[in-house]
Amino acid sequence: MFSSLFLLARIFLAWSAALVLAGFVWSGLFYGMNRGPGWLFGLLAMLAMVTALLGALTHLRRVWLIAGRLDGATLSSRQQRRIEVPLDADEAFAMVAAAVRELPRSEEVEEGRDSLQVRAKVRRADAGGRKPSRWNLLARLAVERNQVLATVAPGDGTSSVTLLCEPDAPHWVDLFALDEGSNYENAEALMRAIARRVAERRRDERDAAHRKDTDSALAIARLNLLQAQVEPHFLYNTLANAQVLARTDPPRAEQMLGHLIQYLRRSLPREQDGPSTLGEELERVGAYLEILKIRMGSRLAVQVHVPEELKSVPLPSMMLQTLVENAIKHGLEPKPGGGSIWILARRMDDQVTVTVADDGLGFGGNSSGTGIGLKNLRERLRLTYGERASFALVSNFPSGAAATLTLPAPAPAVPAPPPLPQEEPRHV
Repeated sequence: MFSSLFLLARIFLAWSAALVLAGFVWSGLFYGMNRGPGWLFGLLAMLAMVTALLGALTHLRRVWLIAGRLDGATLSSRQQRRIEVPLDADEAFAMVAAAVRELPRSEEVEEGRDSLQVRAKVRRADAGGRKPSRWNLLARLAVERNQVLATVAPGDGTSSVTLLCEPDAPHWVDLFALDEGSNYENAEALMRAIARRVAERRRDERDAAHRKDTDSALAIARLNLLQAQVEPHFLYNTLANAQVLARTDPPRAEQMLGHLIQYLRRSLPREQDGPSTLGEELERVGAYLEILKIRMGSRLAVQVHVPEELKSVPLPSMMLQTLVENAIKHGLEPKPGGGSIWILARRMDDQVTVTVADDGLGFGGNSSGTGIGLKNLRERLRLTYGERASFALVSNFPSGAAATLTLPAPAPAVPAPPPLPQEEPRHV
C-alpha cells in the first residue's frame, strides 16, 4: 500500500512541477495568466494531471494482475534479474539468446558472442496485443518500446546471467510515465524461459544417463548370454566324445573325463569371479587340448610361447578357447594328417597381441561351421573393450590360418621403493 501511494505521489509531484514550469513559460508568452487564453492552459494542465494519474492507476492495476502484489520491486519500470545456470558460458549464452529471440514482440536482436551479451528491443503492448493504454499518454507518444540486455558471466562450471529490462528512454521519463508492468512481465518471461530450458537440459541428461545405465546392463546381459552360448558348446562335444570312447576304449574315456573335470574346476568358478587372465585361460585351453590329444593322438601338436609377465593380462573368459577350438575344428581336424597349433603372445608398446595359428586346411578347406563362434567373439570384444581392441583372421604361411586378438595392455606395475636402511643407535 505504501509503495502504491508513494508512486502516485511521485507522479503527482513530477507533473505538478512540470505544469508549474509550463505555467511560467505560458505567462511569459502571454504576459500573465490573466491575459490571453489562461483558461486554456488551466484546462490542459488539468487534463494532463488526470491523464498522468489515470496512467499511474493503470500501471498499478496491470502490475497487480501480473505479479499478484504491489511493492517497490514489482512497481519499478526498470527490472533486473540474476540467475545461476549450471552450464558453461557458451551453452548459457546460446540458451539466453534463444530465450530473448522467442520473447513476444522482440525485434532488433543483437548477439555479441565474444562479449557474452544479447540486446533486443521489445514493442510495448497491453494484454490484448494493442499499443499501451490511452491513459498512458506519454508512453503512447514517446516510449513505444522496451529494451532487454542480457549478460552472461562465466564461472567455474556455472554461469551467472544478468537480465535488465527497461524502457527504451532516458531515466527521467520514469518520473512522468510508467510501463504498465511490461518490463516486469518481460523479465519474468525470460526467467521462466531460461528455467524451462535448464529443466529440459537436466531431464535430457537424466534420460541419457538412464539410457547409458540401461545399455550397460544390456551389454552385461549380452556378454553373459554370449558366454553361456560358448561354454555349453564345448561341454556337449566333450561329453559326446567321452560317450563314444566309453564303448570303444574305456581307459581313454576315463582319462578324457579326468581332463574334463580339470577343465570344469578351472572354468566354473570364473562365472562368479571377476575377469579372467591370459594365464588362467591358458590353463583352461591346456585341459581342452589334452582332451583333444586323446582323440586325435599324434595328429595334434601343440606349441605355447607366452612370456610369464603376460599371463596376468586380463582376457575375457573362453575367448582364447574359442580361437583354439576354431583352429581345431576347421583347420586341423578335417586335415588327414593333422598338424600343429601355436599359441603366441607378445607386448608391443601399449598393446598385447594373442595369436592362435595352425597349419591346417585354412580358408581353402570345406567348412560346415556357421561362424557363430567368431561372431560372438567379436561382439564380446566390442562390448568389453569398445574401440580399444580388435580381432583379425588371416591366412597362415604356407597353410592354415592365424587369428590375432589385439588388447589394451595394462599399465606396468611400479615397483615399491626399497626400505631405507635403519641406523643402529649409538651409545655415548
